[in-house]
Formats: sequence, C-alpha cells, structure tokens
Amino acid sequence: MLRKTIFLLLLSSLYINAQEKYYELRDFVTDSAGIFTSGQVVELNQRLVVLEENTTNQLVVVTIEELGFDTIETYANGLFNQNGIGQKGKDNGLLILFSEIDREVRIEVGYGLEPYITDAVASRIIRNTMIPNFKEEKYYIGINEAVNQLIDFLNNLEALEEFKKEIEEEEKSDAMFGFVFLGLFVLIFAVVGGFTFFKSYKNIIEVFRGIFLGKLGVLPGIFMLLGGSLSTVFGLIFMLVPIIVAYSVYTEDKFMIEQFFETPSLLLWLLIPFFGIALIIAFIKLKVLGREELNISWFKNDKSYYRKTFSSSGTHSFSSGSSSSGGSSSSFSGGGGSSGGGGSSGSW
Repeated sequence: MLRKTIFLLLLSSLYINAQEKYYELRDFVTDSAGIFTSGQVVELNQRLVVLEENTTNQLVVVTIEELGFDTIETYANGLFNQNGIGQKGKDNGLLILFSEIDREVRIEVGYGLEPYITDAVASRIIRNTMIPNFKEEKYYIGINEAVNQLIDFLNNLEALEEFKKEIEEEEKSDAMFGFVFLGLFVLIFAVVGGFTFFKSYKNIIEVFRGIFLGKLGVLPGIFMLLGGSLSTVFGLIFMLVPIIVAYSVYTEDKFMIEQFFETPSLLLWLLIPFFGIALIIAFIKLKVLGREELNISWFKNDKSYYRKTFSSSGTHSFSSGSSSSGGSSSSFSGGGGSSGGGGSSGSW
C-alpha cells in the first residue's frame, strides 16, 4: 500500500512539474531575462494590446534566461499551446521567444497565420532584422523592429506579398550561385579525372600492344595492366562521381546515385568492356594500322621498347612512385489558439 502511495505521489509530482514547465502568461510581454527597461515593456505591451483589439491577432513576446534541456522549438511550441495564444478556431497567434544564455530566438506561428507568416518570412525577419541587432546586444531594438514588421505584414497584405517576392528572388539568386559553383566544381573534377583516365587507358592499350608484339611478356604485362587499371579506375571515378551527384541535385532524381553507391558490383561488370575495348584497339593498331605479326611471349621484355613507351607515363606498376518581466496595466489572456510548430529559429 505504501509503495502504491509513493508511486502515485511521484506521478502526480511529474504531472504538476510538466504543467508548470512553461510560464503562465499574463501580459503580452514577459521579460523574464530582464533585457528590457520597464518603459520598453509598457510601450511594447500596449502596442500588442492594440493589435489584438483591432485585429484579434495575438502577438506575444517572451524572454527567458535559458532553455534548460529543451530545444527552442520544443519550448516555444509548448509555451504557445499551453497558453493558447491566438483565438480558438482562428489560431491567429504569434510568439517571439528569446533565450539570452542560449543566444537563440524563435518566431512561433499559429496554424491560422501560417499562410501569411511563412517559415521563410519568419526566417528572414530573424536573419535580417533580429540577429544583426542581437550581435550588438541591442535586444529591444531587434525584437521591437521584428514586432513592427509582423504587425505591418498582418495589417498590410500587399507589403507582405512584396516581402515574399523579395525572398523568392533572393532564394533564386542563391540557387543560381549554388548551381554555378557546383558546375565549376564538377567541371574541374571532370577535366582532371578525364585527363587521368585517358592517359592511363592509353597506357593499358600500349601494354596489350606490347604483349601482342612480344615486346612485353604476358606475366609482366599482367602486373602492368593491374597497376594501370588502378590509375584508370581512379580517374574514371574522379570524373563520374561529381557528374552523377550534380545530375541528382539538378534533377532531384536520387535513383542514379543510389544505384551507383548501393550496387558496386556494377563496376566489376564494367571491367569486361573496359579491358575488351582496350584489347580490340591494341589489336587494330597492330594488325590493321601497323600490319605487324603477333609474337606473344610469357616472360620476354624489350627494355628499349619499355623505356620508349612507358618511361614518362608513371602510371604502371614499375614506376618509382607518385607525388604525394515588467508590469503593465493591460493583461494577456490566451484565446485558445494553437500552433503545429510553424515558424523559424535563429542563433547568434
């Protein structure tokens, strides 16, 4: 019986602590971090009272010292929903949450205002208006200017649409810059990889030709083929991987890159045409272009042929190496609004 009583008391304690985790808001401005003067609290609170009276929208500002073990997204959403910011049925609430020690801020948006104050809009207000002021410890100015923007956008939809267009243009510009950078990145890798591939592949062809001529023994030639193949495959991967990644980014088609990385056995099948084509080219150069006879040897090596053909390539297995809260007369009362986590966060 005693154990059950203790267990129930613990559950009750946890429930009460969970309920008391977030502030019970009584004003539109709750400055628990003490970053505002009393006059700033009164002035800001009164403006937010007028906003609710004129539009029924509720915009609440809360500052805290630190978040504890919560993320700012979790804390803001819990604080928002527990206090019912916004009107029930309209869900037209906004919350600006500021955490001093964590150096984080968030604009939490109620369901009803998400089509207007989108994540992109909230993010840009934080990034361009709040963070620059916060870095200079001008906390009130940053929050006050953000409040001004939010009120203006809620009262002037044309200004809001213009703001959204600016965001779209900025995102397009950033995307274009990213594509140009990615294109240059791919081009550099493709050129370097292509040069390495074709140079190494040319040596592989010459190894086959040397074996057919009898200038290179079959066994030494096999070792040279293995060494040259490593350089060739490296160049091919160096050239193809950035191209495949870029294709996936541009087209948003992940199938190609997934196939490439998830089925490496495909590379083994590519070895057949890889060596087959080199062998055919070597045979054509020997019989059709050079009109020379086959003279295959297992061990024979012609040193003069070897020096003349491979000494400067550095790509075969015999090479030497490579380079290495203030008071207010106007109080806040939540109307039962809710938020699903829409909004944006930022840090400085």
